[in-house]
Amino acid sequence: MGYPMAFYIHITCVSISITLFTVRGLWMLLDHPLLTHKIVKILPHIIDTALLTSAIYLAFNINQYPFVDGWLTAKLLALLAYIGLGIIALGRGKTKRIRLVALIFAILTFSYIVSVAMTHNPLGILSVWVA
Repeated sequence: MGYPMAFYIHITCVSISITLFTVRGLWMLLDHPLLTHKIVKILPHIIDTALLTSAIYLAFNINQYPFVDGWLTAKLLALLAYIGLGIIALGRGKTKRIRLVALIFAILTFSYIVSVAMTHNPLGILSVWVA
């Protein structure tokens, strides 16, 4: 597989992943019965596995690695925060208020990850204003 194909797979998986996460978050807030459907529980894991696999392939392809290159380190650490917030948002939060706050912060963290990816800078979108 070449770099362009891996890149498009990665971007597609990113788009599907955040869409599924947001929909699942809304369903959680509404107590929607589809949240417990088998495909809703399995599909995110398939998409996120493809996303992570393509990310690792891309990192090796461009010879940049977490804990060596700052922007990839920032993405990895933010990804861990996003996963933790997602766990709280979609089930571990004791109240809907806690889940809602975690959902909002998870989406903001996701946005930060995307901005770091686009700028290749740990500051993400803020790097545009910081010289």
